[in-house]
Amino acid sequence: MTKNYTHILWDWNGTLLDDSWLCVEVLNVLLKEIDKPKISLDDYRSNFEFPVINFYNYLGFKTDEKNFKEVSHKFIALYEARWLRECRLREHAFSSLEKIKASGIHQSILSAAHYNALNLGLSHFNLTDFFHTISGTETIYAEGKIKKAKSWMLENKLDKEEIILIGDTLHDLDVANEIGINCALLSGGHCSKEKLATPNSPVFSSLNHLIDAVF
Repeated sequence: MTKNYTHILWDWNGTLLDDSWLCVEVLNVLLKEIDKPKISLDDYRSNFEFPVINFYNYLGFKTDEKNFKEVSHKFIALYEARWLRECRLREHAFSSLEKIKASGIHQSILSAAHYNALNLGLSHFNLTDFFHTISGTETIYAEGKIKKAKSWMLENKLDKEEIILIGDTLHDLDVANEIGINCALLSGGHCSKEKLATPNSPVFSSLNHLIDAVF
């Protein structure tokens, strides 16, 4: 699918940031509180989906408005207590960003993460200067990515054929489809290769293979 792309839209969690293991550990703390069985990383990657409320329902959490907000705040508190100290970038993430920057292609971040946490993470890992624009959301509920993508397209006025979104979930493919751009998916983040299998987007197991194939 090699094309003359001029801009990459990167997802953050699971694509550049290796944090799925931490999400599993945090969820297992919360599942223990409600006497539900633990979930393994493989199970997580096989079943994770957006909207996140559906995944929480699958795990056994009560997902009425009150309880979903409560468990979401608990998750964020436990996650934020650890992620900057314990998480790392995915293998080849930094070198991939460097390679793309050296080629003259613009890069931006489009994430369902809260923009404060997103900017904090990019600064922590010395990534901020790689990106032309940085777009996060205003809530902790991993919602609103499609809306953000549409706004980004209107603001940047780029040729759709020259943009590709790189992400690690089927929601990233949904976002790309909504705004009419191509998408490449990376397994081993928040979804397994099998979960991502689709005729509408190639799936890669590592960032260096993805970058070599697409660019």
